[in-house]
Amino acid sequence: MRHLYVNGVWVPSASGESVDVVNPATEEIVDKVPAGSPGDVEAAVAAARAAFPSWSSTAPAERARLLAAAAGLLRERADRIAATIAADMGAPLALALKVQTLMPIGVLESYAELAGRYGFDAGRVGNSLIVREPVGVVGAITPWNYPLHQIICKVAPALAAGCTVVLKPSEVAPLAAYALADVLHEVGLPPGVFNMVSGYGPVVGEALAGHPDVDMVSITGSTGAGRRVAGLAAETVKRVALELGGKSANVIMPDADLETAVKAGVAGAYVNSGQTCSALSRMLVHWDSYDEAVRLAVGFARKYAPGDPFAEGTRLGPLVSAAQRDRVIRYLNLGEEEGARLVLGCTDNPVERGFYVEPAVFAGVSPGMRIEQEEIFGPVLSIIPFGTEDEAVEIANGTPYGLSGAVWAGTEEKALAVARRLRTGQVAINGGRFNPLAPFGGYKRSGVGRELGEPGLEEYLEIKAIQT
Repeated sequence: MRHLYVNGVWVPSASGESVDVVNPATEEIVDKVPAGSPGDVEAAVAAARAAFPSWSSTAPAERARLLAAAAGLLRERADRIAATIAADMGAPLALALKVQTLMPIGVLESYAELAGRYGFDAGRVGNSLIVREPVGVVGAITPWNYPLHQIICKVAPALAAGCTVVLKPSEVAPLAAYALADVLHEVGLPPGVFNMVSGYGPVVGEALAGHPDVDMVSITGSTGAGRRVAGLAAETVKRVALELGGKSANVIMPDADLETAVKAGVAGAYVNSGQTCSALSRMLVHWDSYDEAVRLAVGFARKYAPGDPFAEGTRLGPLVSAAQRDRVIRYLNLGEEEGARLVLGCTDNPVERGFYVEPAVFAGVSPGMRIEQEEIFGPVLSIIPFGTEDEAVEIANGTPYGLSGAVWAGTEEKALAVARRLRTGQVAINGGRFNPLAPFGGYKRSGVGRELGEPGLEEYLEIKAIQT
């Protein structure tokens, strides 16, 4: 069994208990990690607290050097890490390399560069010097769906800012976190600056969120988990950053290139087997184009046959666990009970082994249905008709979430006008690509705060005014 990483060394958990790491494609146990205890969290937080004075006063250029060295080592090991992620959580190998591994390495490189040039001394206002200082000890709680990217989105800016970190990776897919810990150790990050305690959320995560010596907690997870963490953090009035769920709309205006928009929308719904908080799980189409859009969506969705993550050409891997597969199947049944038409997909396991579901498309979906309102986190697309632009905007904004979205229209000007009306943290217009250097985060119940770019760094900084 693996160990915890505390104060620069690998140590066993005080609990003596472990968590099985299961390959979701084969259902085989591929590793074991410690089920950390509150005592383990106590030791990790103490190490981070002791390391903070020295690390926070380390020159930004030195912090930048260490982060750049870590990014370089990760890049050398990218193929190996991608294979680990493919086995750990089921992402097809090509996706595991390009999106799950190389993209977060790019994010780490961006924070290495930013640490070296950012103006921590922000200048003067009248007789006041404005400075930005690290918030302190950060508890980072991360999910299983992007197990390296979501860690780097927190750890990289926190370290660049001069904070020390205690990471709680998901117990469902923890192995990428171990690869990162190895790299940070090898590049010579000082002891206590980065610590990692694996284990269950109700034990390790809650101990971190409520710990009085943790100055900030950042979580990516479900809205329910975010509420729990925020409540625990409020007891000690610590800073909280929440990157939570989504139910993002892909709005296809009547003058858009329908085939292109539908094809991209299906891809945006099914990426990572739909296990993406920003997945375009709702497709909004004008009544005049609705039947054709459904036909096109079914045709494109058929190309996402479930397959072995390591087989060439696989576009849809398994869901991460039996529990996640069963959750998605329950929603497929619920959608039919609500009166929607399941025009593609079924509730049977398509293969003998592995946590797979068929790609699903629902037609006849009405605003307010649970499959239209709730985050399913699987390869399930709901297609919803609208009559006017105002109605499309109302439907798009009509869920508790506001994380991402897309708009397709005949001109960029028109698409931008609709995008500005969407209450969501990111919008892609006419196929605009995801930008890992731009701020990412949500409105409403999709979260609080931003990750990536300068706003992501500033989440980990306090502002001080020094009067002269």
